[in-house]
Amino acid sequence: MKYSIVFPGQGSQSLGMLFDLRTNFSVVNEIFQEASDAINLDLWKIINEDQELLNLTENTQPVMLAAGYATYKVLASEVSLTPISIAGHSLGEYTALVASGSLSFFEAVKLVKKRAELMQTAVPSGSGSMAAILGLDDGKVIEICSIANEVGVVEAVNFNSPGQVVIAGEKKAVIHACELMKEAGAKRALVLPVSVPSHCSLMKDAAMDFKHSVETINFKMGREKVLHNVDADYSSNIEEIKSKLVEQLHKPVLWTSLVQKMKSSGVEKLIEAGPGKVLAGLTRRIDKSLSGSAIIDTTTLKSTIEEISNA
Repeated sequence: MKYSIVFPGQGSQSLGMLFDLRTNFSVVNEIFQEASDAINLDLWKIINEDQELLNLTENTQPVMLAAGYATYKVLASEVSLTPISIAGHSLGEYTALVASGSLSFFEAVKLVKKRAELMQTAVPSGSGSMAAILGLDDGKVIEICSIANEVGVVEAVNFNSPGQVVIAGEKKAVIHACELMKEAGAKRALVLPVSVPSHCSLMKDAAMDFKHSVETINFKMGREKVLHNVDADYSSNIEEIKSKLVEQLHKPVLWTSLVQKMKSSGVEKLIEAGPGKVLAGLTRRIDKSLSGSAIIDTTTLKSTIEEISNA
């Protein structure tokens, strides 16, 4: 079986996540301790005690990086991994780079914390918004956003699967676009509980600032090939990796194209490492010949190990 490993981004976090894996594998504790030390914040306490703190962008991003990487390390400690490629959705791209050996975990935690802070301060609190649009094709969503732009900035930013696109921008423009989407026949236009309009042009200034942080980090070409969100393609050098991470802040996530690229390279299955099953769920919607599964506890870990071992 040819497989890729994928890492979730913001939105897959939940209170008490990873409890089962943490109980059974000491490496989970070690990774969370390292992440907490890197930014001087008790991430475990946040995961176990406070949903509101967990959902704050500047906490969610380091937490999700640690959770995805810890899950990956548990899997890697139990079975020899030979993925065709690896990738992550939005923030998950950083987890993929850490897993490939392109970026040290300690530096990555500090980098995503900085990324989150810049995103959080890029727009005044309460003025940005995101919404999921279900049941319209990509072209229609883009077209309606361009009409709604008369009210303010709104853009299609996450192409998650055919018929599922996320839009982002200024709150009033997003709400207006949602009304137009419903009129155009969208099954749902659901405003998301996020405080930051990610991956849209409102993040351009944040991206300029973030570039300075990225430049200070020591990247390497990783062991496994990492597919990037901005172009659904690999990088051939370190400068490309850096520029794609900066662009990712203000450009759309091309997840559908990225999964199709995996398929064209021979991948048959996507294994999601990290809390939640969002990416596993999107896989079959993108291509019915692909299968997706998620490692969320010891039971799903065991079945994934068996699949890889018997491949």
